[in-house]
Amino acid sequence: MRLQLAILLLAWSAAAQDFVNIRIDKVAAGYAFAEGPAWSPMGFLVFGDIPNNKLLQFTPGMPASVFRENSNGAIGNRFDAQGRLYSCESHSRRVTRTDKKGKVEILAERWQGKRLNAPNDLAVRKEGDVYFTDPAFGNQQDTRELEFFGVFHISRKGELEVIAKPKGRPNGIALAPDGRTLYVSNSDEKNVRAYDLDKGGAASNERTLIEGIEGVPDGICVDEKGNLYVAANQMQVYSPEGKPLGKISTEETPSNCSFGDPDFGSLYITARTSVYRARLDVKGTPY
Repeated sequence: MRLQLAILLLAWSAAAQDFVNIRIDKVAAGYAFAEGPAWSPMGFLVFGDIPNNKLLQFTPGMPASVFRENSNGAIGNRFDAQGRLYSCESHSRRVTRTDKKGKVEILAERWQGKRLNAPNDLAVRKEGDVYFTDPAFGNQQDTRELEFFGVFHISRKGELEVIAKPKGRPNGIALAPDGRTLYVSNSDEKNVRAYDLDKGGAASNERTLIEGIEGVPDGICVDEKGNLYVAANQMQVYSPEGKPLGKISTEETPSNCSFGDPDFGSLYITARTSVYRARLDVKGTPY
């Protein structure tokens, strides 16, 4: 029995990702504040330069170029399997979906007649449900109409509902590989909460999964094993149970992350003025 346990531990150790010696390449630079990376099924990364109000496009092996000039402060982005781009537009205070022909559809901009605070990040379930965070940072707090910071769900029928009203500001958001668990980081409380999702997309069983995060928790992404990558003072990695697995250090403080490349084997990290790419031994999930 002890021998079998030793073999299992050795196998696990050999298969575990070495986060210390990961090669990290800077693939794009020179931005005011890079945020919201999202990998398109068309084979490129989209990310925002928030102060300059632009969305950029990076295709591996090519220089980054402008994807959209007027992004309305698109700070959180995500693609679905159809190649449609979902964005949290912090300046226009709405959530939109852009089809491949460039047609923009507003998915959410008001709750009970009041404008949203400033949608920050979102996750798109393969069944069509959309989840987004709605905090307020800096001068966004001066123009708030809602009395709360929210985590919202847009159903497949387009109905908007509130999942949670935390005291602190919710920020990053991501889904487990099977789409049955939702993760939300909270910048003020320095934690990550988890919610169970049923087949219809409704959330329940709110709980704190990770506590005491160093730095300010921002964007989140998840790999195929369910491990969480949380942008804070560094990229901090946790197991699906919330146990620390390691850290990925970049030259600048990270803001968000997304898996990409055709095999989803690269972790793309937006960090202040730059975008970084790290090849990992584990793959990410498409959505």
